[in-house]
Parts: sequence; structure tokens; C-alpha cells
Amino acid sequence: MVYQALRGCALALALVCAPAVEAAQYAALVMDARNGRVLHADNADTRLHPASLTKMMTLYLVFTELRAGRMKVDQKVRVSKYAASKPPSKLGLKAGQTIELRYLIRASAVKSANDAAVVLAEAVSGSEAAFARRMTEVGRAMGMRSTTFKNASGLTQTGHLSTARDMAVLGRQLFFDFPEYYNLFSRRSTNAKLTTVYNTNRRLLDAYPGADGIKTGYTRAAGFNLVSSAERGQERVIVSVFGGRSSATRNAKVAELMDLGFGKMPRTARVQRPARLRIAAPSRSTQKPATVAAAISRGAVRTSRRPMPRPAAPAEVVIAEVRQISTQSAKSVDTAVEETVVAAVQVALAAEEIAPDHSPADFAIIPPRPRPADLPVPKSIRVAAAKPPAPGRYVVELGGSYSRGEAERLLLRTALQELEALEGSERRLLPSGTGQYRAQFVGLTEAEAETACARLAARQTACAVVSLDG
Repeated sequence: MVYQALRGCALALALVCAPAVEAAQYAALVMDARNGRVLHADNADTRLHPASLTKMMTLYLVFTELRAGRMKVDQKVRVSKYAASKPPSKLGLKAGQTIELRYLIRASAVKSANDAAVVLAEAVSGSEAAFARRMTEVGRAMGMRSTTFKNASGLTQTGHLSTARDMAVLGRQLFFDFPEYYNLFSRRSTNAKLTTVYNTNRRLLDAYPGADGIKTGYTRAAGFNLVSSAERGQERVIVSVFGGRSSATRNAKVAELMDLGFGKMPRTARVQRPARLRIAAPSRSTQKPATVAAAISRGAVRTSRRPMPRPAAPAEVVIAEVRQISTQSAKSVDTAVEETVVAAVQVALAAEEIAPDHSPADFAIIPPRPRPADLPVPKSIRVAAAKPPAPGRYVVELGGSYSRGEAERLLLRTALQELEALEGSERRLLPSGTGQYRAQFVGLTEAEAETACARLAARQTACAVVSLDG
């Protein structure tokens, strides 16, 4: 009894005399994911330690390599001694072993494994330092003006800093650019080959309706960080929080900020996708060849660079010519065709392919000149009509039945969200009952339909692939 009392006093004395741990600085930002509009900001531009939020950029670059075909999910990579030495959280990789890329991706996204993140960095760029420089460059291109990456894992390192605003920007870019991989961040658990790993964010995912990611982070210097996203109907919010005192208080604050965001954002808003980045292949060598001939001789150069594009005519000249021709031929322009082209111009404007200081009305239809009536056609020439390519026999059907207006709006909204995957398809309404319709995209090949449905599913949009051949 006396021993227990003395032990208790000693423990209390130690707690009183122990130096206080300085709390990490708090910062937060709430964003409407549809258009990037900031709904709430608190200390959002202060440069702080991001911890494992860093791995969002690590995975963004890996996904870029996968899409470009420079890497494959099934390819095996070797674990270096340096990567295996990283402190927890880790998968438990051993120096010299090989492991498929897919398991490293899962471990980094779900468990936030530091050793897996470093192996990914080395596989892409040859070294973590080179990879970190590339991370910073890509971040700048996204608009992450206050972020400097020094490593791929987020472990505390001098100069490795970011902000709540920049991490929200990164989370939004990740969601829009890689919807096919985004579902990784909402998995409660997954197979990482060596073991089953569990999501570090599963408590919030289970507790908050509509939450589907993205990434947690913790170090002593950073506190408890989280970039999270949630969807309700057509609304999506992204919340970035730095400096939580515990995972529980951080999750409670994130839930509070999500409620604030859904309360402030309008029910409907035009989706403005962030500009898709054009990221070149990483360089795995820091040495530059002395001459082009030397580079060719050692196999460093296989193909020549593409020539610079020819400068386009000034926009003012093009618009003036279009207006002049359009005025002369206005009566021959089909209204439906004109509306289609105007819509296409609006899409191009959103993608920053046309100077934004000109409106779609400045771009009119240029009809072909009519064939002269007196132009003879030699009888010896026979022109066979070209057969159009056979349309695809597969359909992507969106889940549920809707009124005609709802189904039309759903088709248009989905088509705008997945312009690339649904390119070439036609929108169709299929009656399914009294005043009810099913929304379909028809005319796709089986591969196109499967890809489109997978991308829609990643956006939490229910769909099914249907064959017209039964």
C-alpha cells in the first residue's frame, strides 16, 4: 500500500514538473468542391507542417505515371534500405524485397505507410529528394503557392511546409483528375499483401453521412491534420484542418465545418473543373549530356522533341473574319447546329482553350460555300458513299427512374462531368413507367462503357453497363 502511494506521488510529481508540449497551430479552410469557392477560412495561409497529408501529392504523381502508361499497377519494385528504415506508420517492408505497385498505393492511401510512400517515390524518380522536387513543381502548377515538399511521406523535416488552403486545392485536384482511383481513400480496409491495413480515417467515414475521404496526417510538430470531403446530392464540400489536439477533437471540428459548408453553399452551382495539368515524364538523372550526339550514343535520346506549335492568328482577326462570313451567310445557318457549336464553345471556354474575354456569341457557324449549279460531273466518275462506322452496342444506364426533366438534367450534368469517358455517346431517355424515364448513354463499345461506368462509380454515381444484343 505504501509502495503504491509513493509510486502515485512520484508519477504526479513527474507530470507536474514535465515541460509542457506546445500545441500545434490551428488552421482550417472550407471549400465548395464544385467550383473551388472558399466558404470559410481561419489562418488558412500560415505555413505549417502537413504531416501525411503530403501523401496526397505522392499518390497524385504515381497516378499520373499510371495514366501515362509509364508504370503499371502489377509491376514489382524493389525496397531500398533507406525506404525500409522509415519510422511508423509503416507497412513493414524489408530491404531487398520486391512488391507490386498496387499494394504500395493501398498502404500509402489507407494506412498512410511511410515506407510504402518512399518506395513509390524512388520507383518514380530514382530518389526521394528528386521526387520531392517534382512534388513542389507540380504543386506550384496547381496553385499551391505556399507549399514546399522535402519528402514523400510527410515526416517532419526543415522546410517541408504547406497551408490549409494549399492542401484543400490539392484534395480538389486529386478528386477531379483521378476519379478512378479516388475510391481508395474511402476503403475501411484493404489487402496490402503483407497484411490487411485499416483506414486511419474510418471513424469519420463511418460517422459523417456522405464522407468519402481523403487523407489524415499526424506528427508531434503538426498535430492532428485532416483533409476530408463529403457529398450530399449534387453538393460536395472539402475541409482542410491543421493542428487538431486529438483525432477525436479533429474529427468533431471537421464535421462541424462540413455542416457549415453545406449550409453556406448554394443547392445548385456550375461545376468548374480545375485545369488538368500536363506533367512531363520524370527525369531519373541529374547529369546533362555534353552534346546531343553523346546523348544519342548512350541511348538517352530515342526520339526528337516535338516542334513548338505554330502561333495562332490574333483572336481579334479571327473573330472579325468569322463575323464577316457569318453576316453574309446568316440565313443559311441551321439553328440547332448553331446551338450545338455555341455549347461546344462554352465547354472550350471552361477548359481555357479560348481566350475568356470573348463570349460564345463571337464565334458563329461558317457554312460551306454552295456548289455551283453549272459545274458538270463527268459520267465516268462514280463516288461510293462511305459507310459510317458501326455504333457501339453497349449502354451506360444511370441508376433510378426520373421525370423527363430530371432525367434530361441528370444526363446533361453527367455528360459535362465525364466529357472524355462518354465522348461519342448519345443521350437517351427510356420510358420505365407512367411519366418516368431511365437515363442512358448509348452507342459505346463494351470497353468504353465499362470505363465510363467505373469513372462514374468513383464519383458515387450509380450506373450499369447494358448490352443491346441481350
